[in-house]
Amino acid sequence: MTGKQRSFLKSLSNPLRPMMQLGKGGLTPEALKQIDQLLNDHELLKINILNNCPGEPVAIARALEEELKTEFVSALGHKLVVYRASRTKEKANRIQLP
Repeated sequence: MTGKQRSFLKSLSNPLRPMMQLGKGGLTPEALKQIDQLLNDHELLKINILNNCPGEPVAIARALEEELKTEFVSALGHKLVVYRASRTKEKANRIQLP
């Protein structure tokens, strides 16, 4: 992913509210399944990392890259933004990267 694409996705993620929270359980198989479904539906996902969650946001982003083939967009404080092109949306309805 180029810097221009990452910047474009950051601008799209600014008005988004977190769609998921990760707590003390961390990245459980159930959480991964839910994140996978949310990425198929929305492509761009903002995740709130609670204080009691084991692991830092960037480490969680790296784990998501390995498990779900996501692209890391940004991490600011306890908020994490990841992107993956949808496998279920029609091409015309997907986010068009520059």
